[in-house]
Amino acid sequence: MANDHDNTLTNRQGHPVTNNQNLRTVGNRGPATLENYDFIEKISHFDRERVPERVVHARGAGAHGYFEAYGTAGNDPVSKYTRAKLFQEKGKQTPVFVRFSSVIHGGHSPETLRDPRGFAVKFYTEDGNWDLVGNNLKIFFIRDAIKFPDMIHAFKPDPITNIQDGERFFDFCSSSPESFHMVTFVYSPWGIPANYRMMQGSGVNTYKWVNNEGEAVLVKYHWEPKQGIKNLTQQEASEIQAINFNHATQDLYQAIDRGDYPEWELHVQLMSDDDHPELDFDPLDDTKLWPEEQFPWLPVGKMVLNRNPVDYFTEVEQAAFGTGVLVDGLDFSDDKMLQGRTFSYSDTQRHRVGANYLQLPINAPKKRVATNQSGGQMQVRLDRAPGQNPHINYEPSILGGLHEAKQTGKEYTPLIEGKLVRESIDRQSNTKQAGDTYRQFEEWERAELISNLVNDLARCDNRIQDRMVALAAEADEEYGRRLREGLANASQGGSSRKPLGNRGGDQAPDLAVQKGHDAEPY
Repeated sequence: MANDHDNTLTNRQGHPVTNNQNLRTVGNRGPATLENYDFIEKISHFDRERVPERVVHARGAGAHGYFEAYGTAGNDPVSKYTRAKLFQEKGKQTPVFVRFSSVIHGGHSPETLRDPRGFAVKFYTEDGNWDLVGNNLKIFFIRDAIKFPDMIHAFKPDPITNIQDGERFFDFCSSSPESFHMVTFVYSPWGIPANYRMMQGSGVNTYKWVNNEGEAVLVKYHWEPKQGIKNLTQQEASEIQAINFNHATQDLYQAIDRGDYPEWELHVQLMSDDDHPELDFDPLDDTKLWPEEQFPWLPVGKMVLNRNPVDYFTEVEQAAFGTGVLVDGLDFSDDKMLQGRTFSYSDTQRHRVGANYLQLPINAPKKRVATNQSGGQMQVRLDRAPGQNPHINYEPSILGGLHEAKQTGKEYTPLIEGKLVRESIDRQSNTKQAGDTYRQFEEWERAELISNLVNDLARCDNRIQDRMVALAAEADEEYGRRLREGLANASQGGSSRKPLGNRGGDQAPDLAVQKGHDAEPY
């Protein structure tokens, strides 16, 4: 058409839009007519522009880049431990997409809130995608997935007031002693990273590596930022939030835009695949760190982020990760949190983005896909192989359908035996590592931790205070004493209804009335 050029506005049917300023109306004052196709298409799409928000990790930022393998794990060839192809060759590069996030609050919440941060990496490998879905902190609040909904309910805003409440947070945590190590991190400066570029990442859960002989080792993943690590005090975070609540997203975007590409080195810790009775904790317990002096960090590669998204919704919002997305040479451990996550993560993406979420470019592997699956909302193509008989959407078949891939490398076949029970693990050791962490903090970090805890706990039920002091004292005598003394000297009164760690946030409604300027109606 004469009026249809490369930059001509069209509707979704491809029709050129000649007037995008005015409805079609009877006279220029209206009323409008029902056959306003361009308007109806535009406004009805606008009404549906949002997909359901992630229940957790709703606020996020993302970037593209690559992972470059070293070909070794410490001084050994990496093939000694895993046959995963992306790790084997020195200099081998694999495209990645990374999504950073905060956890508890909504999609436009401040990036200065006291909260863990998500650190999810999608590797587009030659064997299909691998998702390494973790956090900036290397441990977690709970060790059993059945407690996850309760934990998130307690940390989310109150269902009646819709306000986050520290008493609800500490009610859950004081009643779940395994959470105390994570509470120690979250209430220290480590609970507010300065930005996404200057924070660590971790797979959190225990996984397995499998070599070509079908032999497995337990593995933990750690991302170390080459930009260094920076955290914020509560006061510093509040000052930043007062002028910009998108600062971490802006920092990541601008750094990549100016060519200051952030990098992380990937380290692994390895452990033989057994119960390790010599340890005072279970290696599958995600509330525990593996001591570095016993299980050294072995560098296996580096990641560079060098390209910003072209469109936020298409890439960052629709990016879908799952802990069950592994490639050959990687496997699951019996970590109960990991196994619960493996169902839930992919399940929530099917609900949130749709049954065909893996056909979206940001989620699709960068290799050939051939399945017998079809149908569902928003299918954009058939996952069929070249030359596949289009009548055959099942397997096995002798009529030109798909066939199974050949197993390369010996299959990993662990021996599993035992009674089916509903029990906690034996070696819980709920507070020991929290004490180790407290002693390793610098004094300013310990002081900030105590100050933040006192600030929130002072407004909690005395029974919750007593439980938290007891956990702190069990972890470290000084830790417990300083927390107890801080609470004894804390001002009483006030409300626990405010963001975690926020100082004076409960006074904000009254301050707004006091400081507000009178105005006459207009």
